[in-house]
Order: sequence, then C-alpha cells, then structure tokens
Amino acid sequence: MTITVLLTVATLALCFLYLSVIAIRAYRKYSGTRLVTCPETDRPVAVAVDATHAAVTATIDSTDLRLKRCTRWPERADCGQECLRQIEAAPEDCLVRNILAEWYAGKSCALCGAPIPPLHAWEHRPGLIDATGKAVLCTDVPAEQLPELLTTHQPICWNCDVAEEFRRRNPELVIEAPARTVH
Repeated sequence: MTITVLLTVATLALCFLYLSVIAIRAYRKYSGTRLVTCPETDRPVAVAVDATHAAVTATIDSTDLRLKRCTRWPERADCGQECLRQIEAAPEDCLVRNILAEWYAGKSCALCGAPIPPLHAWEHRPGLIDATGKAVLCTDVPAEQLPELLTTHQPICWNCDVAEEFRRRNPELVIEAPARTVH
C-alpha cells in the first residue's frame, strides 16, 4: 500500500470513530422513559425520544429530537410535541430513573429501617408502600402516575417489597410471630 492510501484509510477510520462516539453519546443521552408536563393538559406524561434519530442527526448537524412514544398517543399523536423543549433544556432531569434515584437518595425503608441503596440498572429495585400497607414496585406503575405516588407513598427496600408481595399473594402461608421482648 502506498502512503496516500494508508493515510486515507486512517483518516476515514478516525472520522468513523469520531462520528460513532457522537452517535453513541446522543443515543445514551436520549434513551429511556422521561416524565414531562404536557403543555396541552398541564399534567405529567411519559414520553420516549426517538434515540436512534437523535443519534443519527447528532452526527450530521445538530441533534433533532422527536418523540417515539407518549402516553397520550394514539389519540393525540398529531400534537406539536412542544414537550420536547423540556427534554432539550434538561435531558437528565426528566429521565424517570433519575427522578426515582433522586427521590430514594438518603431514604430508609419504612418497614425495616434499612437505608435504601443507590439505584443501579442491574440491581434490585426498591418499592413503595401506601398508608394501608399495600406495596408496589415503581416498575409496575405507569410513569405518569409516579409524581403523585411519590407524594403519597413511602419507600421500602427490595427485601421488604418481596416479603409484602408474598404476604399479599399467599396469606394462608404467613404466620405472624409475636413481637419479642428484650430482657
């Protein structure tokens, strides 16, 4: 190979690598379910950005955002997608996993008192418990209902959530032990 061909191949490889890094960053930045306020109803809605489109457009010029999903669709699929301005202004702040991580930060389990560990995608998720003692996992709740639940429920660790779910599903198998007194 001549030096010209080698330099051309190296330049093209570096350009491809550079554009790939831009695309991957944009994809990761705009992936995931987000919670925004619908400008039309002034209520929370769960949306997902078309992260693939955002990644491709980030490599060409500036990132172009468009919605992939919205909890108001298909009825309102023809909306102007003005909620995208909220995502453009603070893409990390409206990400559901970040909202939950911030809410759980520094909290302890309402049942056992254990500190709630930081949220990670690969670990068990903590849950919520209402005033009647009914436990619920955040993943079982539609994202647009989370703001209300976070004001009315208390955090519980994953272990207590599993125990409460077992207690709810199999009450005939649960025997309540009397409280021990310390002498």
